[in-house]
Amino acid sequence: MAALVLAIASPAGWADDDEEEIPYDEAEIFFELNNTDGDLGIHALIDGEGWKNLSIEDPNERKMLNVRVKGRLRQQGLTEIFFESAEPTFDELHPNDFFERFPAGDYEIEGRTLDGMELESETELTHLMPAPPEPTVSPNVNDMPFDDDCDDDAATEVSRSGPITIAWPEVTMSHPDEDGGGAGAQPPEPVEINNYEVVVELLNADVDSTFIIQLPPDSLEITLPMEFTALGDEFKYEVLAREESFNQTAVESCFVLVD
Repeated sequence: MAALVLAIASPAGWADDDEEEIPYDEAEIFFELNNTDGDLGIHALIDGEGWKNLSIEDPNERKMLNVRVKGRLRQQGLTEIFFESAEPTFDELHPNDFFERFPAGDYEIEGRTLDGMELESETELTHLMPAPPEPTVSPNVNDMPFDDDCDDDAATEVSRSGPITIAWPEVTMSHPDEDGGGAGAQPPEPVEINNYEVVVELLNADVDSTFIIQLPPDSLEITLPMEFTALGDEFKYEVLAREESFNQTAVESCFVLVD
């Protein structure tokens, strides 16, 4: 009589299957708030071993992105993808509606390598947005406070006679405005800043030049290189506070150099 043998997969076998999944080297999904323009967007940065398809599922297991590489590029594979969503103003899409569209929770990023191995990582998306930085530029000749309107005739005037410094108070709390900061604004709570970023763009000049630097959370000012400020008279700048979840809040302003 032939013997019937049933093979039942054990939990240990399931664990072996999980171990075959390769995590991404980097898998971040986060929000960016432009506090000056009044708009929000969702961003993602995903990097890892060469892949031929990639998908993202939200906490409700609904697929929100599905990328499949075709043709010759499929033979080559991709390793990194970065995207920014459209950023309609608050008049077009209220922050509450924006955050409802992208619920907080764990997002699953899955893919498949060129040789068929599974890629998988999980990242947490929060609605906690840092409070906006409040930068100042010195030496401030006309004692203008921070003004986020670059079209204003009363721009901050800065003396070109010495080093030019952009400084800001430490950001320690979440966004205080429920109409701008999302769910984390009710009430504000402490945040841990991962880094600050400063971007300074030369305006109205014959050359395009931009100065960009990331700073650790305990650095609250940057002195601009004189080689950069010598290139022109009008500059637009942005200071961005990035929270440990990668959610980030930015403000923008301008200054003009005077003798």
